[in-house]
Amino acid sequence: MTFSSNVLEHVADPQTFLSELARVTRPGGLIYVSFTNWLSPWGGHEWAPWHYFGAERARARYRRRTGKPAKHTLGENLFAVHIGATLRQVRARDDVTVVVARSRYWPFLDRAVVKAPGIRELATWNLLLILRRCPP
Repeated sequence: MTFSSNVLEHVADPQTFLSELARVTRPGGLIYVSFTNWLSPWGGHEWAPWHYFGAERARARYRRRTGKPAKHTLGENLFAVHIGATLRQVRARDDVTVVVARSRYWPFLDRAVVKAPGIRELATWNLLLILRRCPP
């Protein structure tokens, strides 16, 4: 099993990151990946939910409010990762299959929410994917 919690939104190339997780997982093994998607209320991390009004505006507000610079910068160490695009990319891969795709922090939500475009980006907050590594 490989495990990644809240890392995907901090890498510039999420597909390469997922490829590495699949590469180091034995065939039949599980891959646990969770991430905070950009359009969720916490997508902007410490400057959320003001990221809905633009990343730079949110960072400036954070600095005014706290007196210190934000830790995260969009495009440098925080990237806009979306549930819909990630699900499409994962489902298109031939080295993994999706076992579970659901909200990590709201497990009581029906898995159907993850299938609803738009709603899933706001309601899931943090997507949990459990993938199974396919045989070569």
